[in-house]
Amino acid sequence: MKSLTTLIFSLCMCFLLVACDKGAGTLSFLRPNDVVLAFGDSLTTGVGTRSESSYPAQLNRFIARKVVNAGVSGEVSAEGVTRLPGVLDQFEPELLIICHGGNDILRKLDRQQLKTNLRYMYEAANQRDIEVVMIAVPQLGFGLEDVPLYQELADELKIPLLSGTLKNLLADNHYKSDPIHLNEQGYKKLAEAVADLLDENGALH
Repeated sequence: MKSLTTLIFSLCMCFLLVACDKGAGTLSFLRPNDVVLAFGDSLTTGVGTRSESSYPAQLNRFIARKVVNAGVSGEVSAEGVTRLPGVLDQFEPELLIICHGGNDILRKLDRQQLKTNLRYMYEAANQRDIEVVMIAVPQLGFGLEDVPLYQELADELKIPLLSGTLKNLLADNHYKSDPIHLNEQGYKKLAEAVADLLDENGALH
């Protein structure tokens, strides 16, 4: 009897260790009725294509979950910080995808403040037990590269980051509607990359 009790205790400890070792950047499984909130600016809204071809609309079809498009064209991160809590309370998503900061970068606003604002967005979701994924936004111009603060923040917060995708798409005229926005095919590629990231991090299986 004692050995059986010891065995049961050992198995329970193993399960607890596995549960605790979810690991940095892994996500909970999204059930069929769970809501995903895509939050951002014009790249989320889908400027450059029809609304049904925006990346959230195409992601909706790829992952077979409801994806709410909460993009506002022209919004800077300080405005996003103010807007986000109300949107989270309205839609009560299980997962938040942040693609924000492009207008801060274009307007040459303070990078540290952008990083702080993105952290505030994460905290607004975290306080509501909503998991977060972030999309890195590049610095436009010669030698298009992701702005480093996105990777820094993802590492600090231990959240999944889609890096390199926007940079590569905006470097290829086949996927752009103008210098800073994607076309239908570009948004499709972005949606595919987000879906892959979610799948890799356990949200879809």
